[in-house]
Amino acid sequence: MSSPFAAIVGGSAGGVVLLVIGILLLYFFGCKGFSNKTSETGSSDPSTLVESNRPGQAPSGCSPSEHQEARRFSLKELEQATNCFGESNLVGVGSFGLVYKGLLLDGTVVAIKRRQRAPKEEFLEEVNKLSAIWHRHLVNLIGYCQEGGLQMLVFEYLPNRSISHHLYDTRNQAAKLEFKQRLSIAVGAAKGLSHLYSLTPPMGHLNFKTSNVLVDENFIAKVADAGIVKLLQRLDDTGPSQASATDIFQDPQVGQYGVPSETSDAYSFGVFLLELITGQEAAGLVSQSPSESLSKLVEAHLRSNTLIDKRLGGRYTCEGMKELIVLTLRCLSSPGRRPKMVHIARELERILETEMTLTIVMGDDTPILEQRNSVRVDQHEKYSL
Repeated sequence: MSSPFAAIVGGSAGGVVLLVIGILLLYFFGCKGFSNKTSETGSSDPSTLVESNRPGQAPSGCSPSEHQEARRFSLKELEQATNCFGESNLVGVGSFGLVYKGLLLDGTVVAIKRRQRAPKEEFLEEVNKLSAIWHRHLVNLIGYCQEGGLQMLVFEYLPNRSISHHLYDTRNQAAKLEFKQRLSIAVGAAKGLSHLYSLTPPMGHLNFKTSNVLVDENFIAKVADAGIVKLLQRLDDTGPSQASATDIFQDPQVGQYGVPSETSDAYSFGVFLLELITGQEAAGLVSQSPSESLSKLVEAHLRSNTLIDKRLGGRYTCEGMKELIVLTLRCLSSPGRRPKMVHIARELERILETEMTLTIVMGDDTPILEQRNSVRVDQHEKYSL
């Protein structure tokens, strides 16, 4: 074989070898890259990539503030998630309609609120506004469905339900909440409402009540139904307030003039604080003296030492309890004297921090307060914060 011919054959063979090696390298790194991508979804199934990047869902690593559009669910998806809206999945009823617990195909547990209504463009507009509002202390909207004569809202699911479930069940001592827990829940709820009023334009809750304060597995508080009143007003052409005239949480000024505002949410929050203090429904206090205002009733029960939940066992500081009662009275006072939600949140944080510090110094098992007679609120203290 001549040397030129051998050189040509050798070069060709070398080229083929290099080509094969290149193809193998591309295949190897391509598969590795694909494997890494699918592992981010927790599954090796490529279909999960499509599922996880549907419109309205933020990719992994996105902050909540980047959620701009609600995910559109089909009726079939939500029927599958709830066993065709079976009775065993029904967990409650709210201002929007029936509430079902659902399990999505990706394993996410959700709360689905459903009502029968004809489709409306306004529904989609309001849903997209609500889905853009994300906060740690708000029950966040995930998506919606408007199909088959139904309107549905899909929210994150909170396993520990409403705080009212843990407060009102006086027969179950295991369900009691310590004073610091109650303060922490109040702080979270106040921050959620405060965030609504920090938006541009501000958004009022307008139907705040204890049953709308939910807690997750770590008892982190989240406010439910934010913006639902406004949505219903627009869809159903209702008046300015969805609250009943007999609703104990409704600001008397709203009942008289029908114009809710931040001060009316502050009043409702005061009723919530009262229930945290007493461990019972505020309606029970009013039923004893229907003609008295809530603030007057609080003062009367304080004088007779029947205000504070006995299940607390005296494990709270006198100063901390007194400051919480003072804040409650401010929220229940006349509109001009009520603090803004941001100030309520700050004051509750301060009370909680003080309570935590004293607990660290004295120990969790130390009865900090044995004599409830020492909890007194002077008249001038009510408006001194």
